Amino acid sequence: MKPYLLGIDVGTSACKIAVFDRNGTVLETATGEYEVYYPQTGWAEQDPDEWWRVICSTMKYIFSKSQIKPEEIAGIGIDGQSWSAIAVDKEGSVLTNTPIWMDTRADDICKELSEKVGEQRIFEVAGNSLQPSYSTAKIIWYQRNMPQVYENIDKVLQSNSYIAYRLTGQMTQDLSQGYGFHCFDMHTGTWDLAMCEALGIPPHILPDIHPCHEVIGTVTKAAAIQSGLAEGTPVVAGGLDAACGTLGAGVIHAGETQEQGGQAGGMSICIDSYKADPRLILSCHVVPGKWLLQGGTTGGGGAMRWLEKEFGAFEREEGRRTGKSSLDLFNDEAGSVAPGSDGLIFLPYMAGERSPLWNPYAKGVYYGMDFGKTKGHFIRAVMEGVAMSLRHNLEVAAEAGASVDVLRAMGGSANSLLWTQIKSDITGKPVIVPSSDTATTLGAAILAGVGVGIYEDFEEAVKLTVENKRYHVPNQADRNIYDRNYRKYLSLYEHLKDMMVQEGENES
Repeated sequence: MKPYLLGIDVGTSACKIAVFDRNGTVLETATGEYEVYYPQTGWAEQDPDEWWRVICSTMKYIFSKSQIKPEEIAGIGIDGQSWSAIAVDKEGSVLTNTPIWMDTRADDICKELSEKVGEQRIFEVAGNSLQPSYSTAKIIWYQRNMPQVYENIDKVLQSNSYIAYRLTGQMTQDLSQGYGFHCFDMHTGTWDLAMCEALGIPPHILPDIHPCHEVIGTVTKAAAIQSGLAEGTPVVAGGLDAACGTLGAGVIHAGETQEQGGQAGGMSICIDSYKADPRLILSCHVVPGKWLLQGGTTGGGGAMRWLEKEFGAFEREEGRRTGKSSLDLFNDEAGSVAPGSDGLIFLPYMAGERSPLWNPYAKGVYYGMDFGKTKGHFIRAVMEGVAMSLRHNLEVAAEAGASVDVLRAMGGSANSLLWTQIKSDITGKPVIVPSSDTATTLGAAILAGVGVGIYEDFEEAVKLTVENKRYHVPNQADRNIYDRNYRKYLSLYEHLKDMMVQEGENES
């Protein structure tokens, strides 16, 4: 048996590729960045062909700088960001940029369909409320606003299934990404043809659904030339990035919970029976027979990335001089500020907000500025605001009957001891940190390993590959400060939401 597994993560700001051995050890990893385009207010889109070009160049870079041979890759797993709507024609050509999960251009369509079809009827089938971030309304938006694109659609693909198509020539839909479509029956994991008709989605544009660990094809000769991979390498269907990260964090049993610290924030609670709440997000797990009850927010690590980009020039220059990263220097500055940021509160709604607010017009807000505030206050307030959005989702999940005892952190922000401790303190939950940098690509690689038989099952895979590195316990001494700020956090949104909606509707 060839010894290595390869995971590809199609993220929002970059792709990440990693090669693992059977024990989950990272042998090589590399990242390639690409753009998010914001052509109009409420729009956020990407070019899937740009994903492919960056993935190919990153793949070739990995093979060029390491001793790993393409022929030693036993299987490839792909995870990807949620709620794309990649329109491809019969030749597999991309017809237009895809709106991504932050895109809310189809808000009016959602309101119309909810009224026409019925919110409850949609929710009973899909397990999710109809919101503009999902894939469903984006298809209808094509129909109404890009008729030439719509008329030429052969299939609508998700981010990971598009890369799987470029590798294998097979157009597929994995089970975990089905939740993007409200004609996907969350109870049975199949397309609901009656709901397709009610929503106006032609069934023929929906690919066949496959288990996430199923081998759907092998690398073609053309893809091998472009990517540097070996022709004939097996590729599995792959899955949702949050679900693969949940697997890579070791969450495979009911009650276990992953905390997401990537571009987006939130959590994924593993459940073994159907449990939906319209304020949250429900998807199939990449592990068969399980679901994930999720909280998904727009302002996770992306909020810190924005702050660093716009206000981190000094830290970038200092980082070049000292050999430290600008984000590490940001972390040091935030650490010099007391818990609670001396009353500075941040609402992390940087691209509207998903669960539990579902307000495409929500805006990011700093409250409590005065002459005594420093850059460190603003950095720490972002950390605390993101943690408060996590707490909000956890509280809603508890109301829905899904309680959480321990969080397992993943994503880049889990590398920050300070930010992880803040999340533990604000939520009141212990946090375990596995291999945070590689959880998502590891999850994708595990899918490949199970699919090609390197692992007997998911139990064996997690036992062999997932290692706990740190353990954070809530600091009760800061609880009162954070509770007071959290009440202000909730109150601020309640007082501002009407204005946010009014201004957003006037702009759209």
